[in-house]
Amino acid sequence: MKQFIDEYLTHLKFEKNLSDNTIAAYRRDLNKFSFFVKERDISDVDEISAQTVSEYFNNLRKSETASSSAARNLSSIKGFFKFLAANNYVHKDPTEKLTSMRVERKLPETLSVAEVEKILQQPDTSVKLGIRDRALLELLYSSGLRVSELTGLKISDIFFDEEVLRIFGKGSKERIVPFGSSAKKHLLEYLKNSRPLLEKKSKSGNFVFLNSRGGKLSRMSVWQIVNKYVKQAGIKKDVHPHTFRHSFATHLIEGGADLRAVQEMLGHADISTTQIYTHIDRNFIRQEYLEHHPLEKMNRTKKEKP
Repeated sequence: MKQFIDEYLTHLKFEKNLSDNTIAAYRRDLNKFSFFVKERDISDVDEISAQTVSEYFNNLRKSETASSSAARNLSSIKGFFKFLAANNYVHKDPTEKLTSMRVERKLPETLSVAEVEKILQQPDTSVKLGIRDRALLELLYSSGLRVSELTGLKISDIFFDEEVLRIFGKGSKERIVPFGSSAKKHLLEYLKNSRPLLEKKSKSGNFVFLNSRGGKLSRMSVWQIVNKYVKQAGIKKDVHPHTFRHSFATHLIEGGADLRAVQEMLGHADISTTQIYTHIDRNFIRQEYLEHHPLEKMNRTKKEKP
């Protein structure tokens, strides 16, 4: 089965142009399924039945696998067998009648505008790493980039006059993302006064954000930078780099931004992924109502009186 998995993943990489992270996730899913099949003494992919596949997913449910993970597993295996059937490696697709799983979407943690501002104020901009960190945090919030997009950003991808970034997101899909005047100010300061002090020609390349040794900043380093300043700001929420992306989208929608525009900025292939932020927006609207409707305020005051 391994050779079929390798061939399928190669197909995804070069013909479907999926990202390395997505392909790695598919490989894990298919290897797990392959192990399950081997345990049942099935050596030929053509012998895998619909019952075998159903058994596998029943086991996943019993193991309390997260619904999002189980749904991705199903997508991986259905795609694999569709590929095998299209290439006549199997006579029948055993996943043909399997329906997609419902994925329970959890509302992501977000920061308030005041909390974002407090975090942005933390870096010491009198030192080179503080200048870098301020520019990094500003850009994270201003543009809603994924961590991989931030660390992969090159100087040639920044267009200061237009205040936009050229981003290569999942599957190397290109999109144009705007950034604000505050991020522009701190980026220019970093590129002028900090990056030249960090740069090492043999290591730095054209990457925007560099570590103290002059190399490209890693994803883990970005996590550590964010964690450092969240703690300094005294914020108790579970905040990570992606929280800035969630906050970016939430604050735009709360401010009345068009959902399609936010989808484009985030680089979501499917608008249903972006729509999760409208649920957050509804929670925000409800909270605003409870806090500001006169009768609700009166009732709250009565309850607070001893």
